[in-house]
Amino acid sequence: MDLCGRRGRPPPRSAWVTPRHQLPLLGRAPRSPDRGVFGLSEKNRSPVAFGKRSESVVPLAGGGAQATQEGSWAGCSDRFSQVEAAAMDVLFSEDQEILRSGVREFLERECGLATVRAIAEAGKGLPPALWKKLADLGWLGLCIPEEYGGAGLRCLDLVVMLEEMGRNLFPGAFLSAVVGGLALVLGGNEVQKRRLLPAIACGEQRVTLALCDEAGPWSAKGVAVEAHAAGAGFSLRGVKRFVPEANAADWLVVPARTSDDLEQSLTLFLVDPRAPGTSVELVPTTDTTRSYGEVLFTDVHVAPENVLGALGEGAPLLERIIDRAKVALCADACGGAQRVLELSVAYARTREQFGRPIGAQQAIQHRCADMLVRVEGARSATWRAAWCLDEGESAAHTAVSMAKAYASDAYLRVASDGIQIHGGLGFTWEQDLHLFFKRAALSSVLFGNSTQNRELVARALLD
Repeated sequence: MDLCGRRGRPPPRSAWVTPRHQLPLLGRAPRSPDRGVFGLSEKNRSPVAFGKRSESVVPLAGGGAQATQEGSWAGCSDRFSQVEAAAMDVLFSEDQEILRSGVREFLERECGLATVRAIAEAGKGLPPALWKKLADLGWLGLCIPEEYGGAGLRCLDLVVMLEEMGRNLFPGAFLSAVVGGLALVLGGNEVQKRRLLPAIACGEQRVTLALCDEAGPWSAKGVAVEAHAAGAGFSLRGVKRFVPEANAADWLVVPARTSDDLEQSLTLFLVDPRAPGTSVELVPTTDTTRSYGEVLFTDVHVAPENVLGALGEGAPLLERIIDRAKVALCADACGGAQRVLELSVAYARTREQFGRPIGAQQAIQHRCADMLVRVEGARSATWRAAWCLDEGESAAHTAVSMAKAYASDAYLRVASDGIQIHGGLGFTWEQDLHLFFKRAALSSVLFGNSTQNRELVARALLD
């Protein structure tokens, strides 16, 4: 069959860009091919596509995409299409811009990539002097309420800071300490907060979350450590793996089962890693800028005043903590991916082959463009997730899972593409790209990989 016709030309395409039978699904009346744009007259054009606003357009939460009330999202779950009471401001405030520039300036001065390499090779964690500077700047108490010695800022402000730290591959326990502090903010009673939060804000105490069990997923359902009543307190037995900065922590937030009831058996405990029966062993990982440990609990006694939250009702609390930990990792991923993109573009502009920069090659241009799309997509999803957490939106958990799934994949792919753009040089130890790739690889599995987080999104959408 001659597909090109008698004159070597392809057969004429229909003027219908959108198939006629699909137009009713889009809420648009069929038009003749010779009228309007893409078969749509002026009055039937999408107000979104042409930058117009009309009463028929319903803004999604967070200022995202839009759809007509009876349009293509009519059958989707209302948790994604309801009009939210508040609209997300997609621009940073002046204070947030000041925070961003201040963090970047400090990190470039005090902890550049050369310093990060030296800290990682020494294997002793963040120097105490640098940790003290973080405390003096108020960064360790960024999300701790003011009445407990913190700055009382929001999750979105934390994202601004962590993006810059990810961009610089900031080493050590900052991210884990922030998540541990948030666990106390969310679940601690007044006595626990007044005892520990001021010490966390000034850098005297470090708290980290010990979540992952030997074989379970990064969720409440995967918790296998057991806590049995023993006298006035509890006795813990089990193993926690991949505990961030376990060797530097003063307290561990440990989820454990207090009964066989899967629905109402989870309780969170504050455990001293130096308590009798507790042993910490460092575990080598691909990311040498941070340390992870395996913690073994052998009949470790926990006093009743160290129960975090209500007994047997720790699952909802743990989910809220995990959501904030995921957003923190997403912010770190966005910053790291952005730095890889900057390094790759700079290299493509200066590296010459055959008398011209390699950035003039279309293959390199397309790869850089794809990297930018992934970075901006991950950043948008992360900001949206942080905003949902700050506003207490009902879709916050799903927004966080979406962000973690996308940002993890984006960071790993951008880091890989950056190495490809650098060619053989990208694989050398002298180049910094492998450090970003190693962090991306490990971060992609922490608190659930992209597949597990997509399953959470699918469950929320279809249940």
